Amino acid sequence: MADLQHTHELSYEGDRVVKRYLDSKPGAADREWRALNLLAEHAPGLAPEPIAYDGDVVTMSRIGGVPLRGLLARAVHVSAMADALAELHAAVPEQVLRGLPVRPWQREALVDWVRRRCGSWEPRDPLADRAVKEGLRWLEGWSPGETGIRPAFGAGDGNLANFLWDGSRVRIVDFEDSGRSDVAFELAELAEHVSMWVDGEVEIARRFELTPPEERRLRDCRKAHALVWLFLLSHEGPRNPPGTFRRQVERVLARLGA
Repeated sequence: MADLQHTHELSYEGDRVVKRYLDSKPGAADREWRALNLLAEHAPGLAPEPIAYDGDVVTMSRIGGVPLRGLLARAVHVSAMADALAELHAAVPEQVLRGLPVRPWQREALVDWVRRRCGSWEPRDPLADRAVKEGLRWLEGWSPGETGIRPAFGAGDGNLANFLWDGSRVRIVDFEDSGRSDVAFELAELAEHVSMWVDGEVEIARRFELTPPEERRLRDCRKAHALVWLFLLSHEGPRNPPGTFRRQVERVLARLGA
């Protein structure tokens, strides 16, 4: 949910990036610093290099590349993005991953947030009202089914702008919500992020081989994330084209019917 909040300020000093976190995001600097160090050790080159950490300020190396959001993402970009994600998910050794905190906005927090938004929804449009009603009905019956799910290190933010194409590979930035997660949940968050479809659908999940339990979890988590975006987009702003909320309503109903 960090996407729609102003959580940090960036400044550039030559080949360095200084990221100053605001008080509205407790723990974000710790998570960013931990992620950068873990990836520097276990997946060097995938993310910025950690340089310094002082309170709520993280200094890291500046990496080149063009954000995939705003770029006409062709097959070569999506393939490179899938490679970067696979490397990220498997980067942290299992024994280390087990000791990491669960990333923010995992299933329990997501369910609680959506349930509260459903409860405070003010009727506004028959189709949107139907999406909220059906979403809440589905949510109340959602059983997690955690067996057979591969653990993963998750970046915690599915914004397409966080994936940088340098002409040969994709690298990843922004780890303020990172932590222990699982492959299916991370793919679901990414697939349903508004940046992945508002300018043209970027289908990433099908590039991963998932077990049957993971396929089921992916479908369910996509429904939950679609509901999150229903509420996030219910007050349309200048970030997205007019009509984005209506398209999201239709996505929610399509996901719930899948």
